[in-house]
Amino acid sequence: MAKPAKKQSGGGNEAFARLPAAGKAGIGIGLVAVIGAVYYFALHMSMTDEIQSAQGRHVQLMQQMTQARAQNAEYVRLREELAQREGLDRANLRALPAEAETASFLQDLNRLAELSGLEIQLVEPRPEEGADHYVRLPVRLQLSGRYHQLARFFYNVSRLDRLISMENINLGEVQANDRDAQVDEVIISVEVLATTFRRPDEAEPQAAATPPGAPGAPQPGTGT
Repeated sequence: MAKPAKKQSGGGNEAFARLPAAGKAGIGIGLVAVIGAVYYFALHMSMTDEIQSAQGRHVQLMQQMTQARAQNAEYVRLREELAQREGLDRANLRALPAEAETASFLQDLNRLAELSGLEIQLVEPRPEEGADHYVRLPVRLQLSGRYHQLARFFYNVSRLDRLISMENINLGEVQANDRDAQVDEVIISVEVLATTFRRPDEAEPQAAATPPGAPGAPQPGTGT
């Protein structure tokens, strides 16, 4: 009875060993190519996609940051412009208030006259006079004092926030100074129409024109 042939071991190794050098090099190159292909498709392509995605997000974030900076700069500009407009509105409201505020107006005139050293002889509020865009509030004043005191009074009036026009200035009699014997100056009597203004109420009918002979309202910042 014939014995079964023994299974040869290491046949693959012996076959590879018997291959010529060119065959071995070809197999090695093939293995390297397969490994490179696996690396490229399994790792490199995935990393490339992630890098491109990250670059896209970076560009998007940079654009959003640029837009946010531009919006913030515009917000700051608008806030500063609003603050300036509010300040201008407050200044305009002080110069041309919506209410008559006659008592405050008379107090200012009396205070400035006393600070200037003048003697107030007459304070006579006159009726309001309507115009197209404002209402006139005239007050007739009679004052007396030295020249520099009168000049100081008119200057101080021009420094008030509220618009005040000093109109129809008439110089009266010039008298010798009997108040202070040490001061050799004359006393001048002055009659003036101190006119301030207010905004007209919407319910008030507007006049067609300023009353004849009455000067118009001065612009803010022009003084008396």
